[in-house]
Amino acid sequence: MFRHRDRTRTLLHNLKIASLLSFIAGIVNVAGFMAVQRLTTNVTGHFAFFMRAIFNLHFLEGFIYFLYIFFFFAGSFVSSFLIEIISRKSERFIYTIPASIECLLLLIMGIWGGYFAAANPDVIVFCLLFAMGLQNALVTKISNASVRTTHLTGLFTDLGIELSQLFFYTAPAQRHKLLSSIRLRFRVVFFFFMGGIAGGILYTNIRLYALCFAALVLVAGLIYDSIRFRVILLKRKLIQKQ
Repeated sequence: MFRHRDRTRTLLHNLKIASLLSFIAGIVNVAGFMAVQRLTTNVTGHFAFFMRAIFNLHFLEGFIYFLYIFFFFAGSFVSSFLIEIISRKSERFIYTIPASIECLLLLIMGIWGGYFAAANPDVIVFCLLFAMGLQNALVTKISNASVRTTHLTGLFTDLGIELSQLFFYTAPAQRHKLLSSIRLRFRVVFFFFMGGIAGGILYTNIRLYALCFAALVLVAGLIYDSIRFRVILLKRKLIQKQ
């Protein structure tokens, strides 16, 4: 699900990565909000608060909200920049390095988040927004912009459009394409929701260590993808020898 690109990428690959990353985003969204009462997976609300602070001449508060937006942007930029650099040298680790950085950030915030929550909770928001920017750019690049997992606004817009089109597009090929896309979007919503439930339960019991669980889920996904890819390569070699 992480390695296939362009023509080799199928709906099944997108369904798998959508399930994994939207579940992680759901955990981060709820656990992050419960910890610091800030949105930690998207910046739409932060932009509104930024403008309010500027109009009220609360420039320090506005600067903090600007940093929230900037760190999400920076995560997206770094993810795409790394993918482009790595793709020119080796296809093997093209997506695993940005995903590994996300894992590291989630682990750091999970382990030391309690300290930052007391000393400077904005650090938690900066790091989680950066991690979600990494993830959003990563999955956008992998899926050719078919999947986004860190927020649901655009997804519900697309879902509404596609559901309405079912009343008008009746050709089998068109309906198959629409239903595949709708299925993918429902998968993102479902696993984001499940991740949110898991994040709420985990935060209630283990506080920000919930983020460590999210990191472990991502590591498990990377390991699964690596093993499956090697199995596929081994099968191809065996077929060629026959």
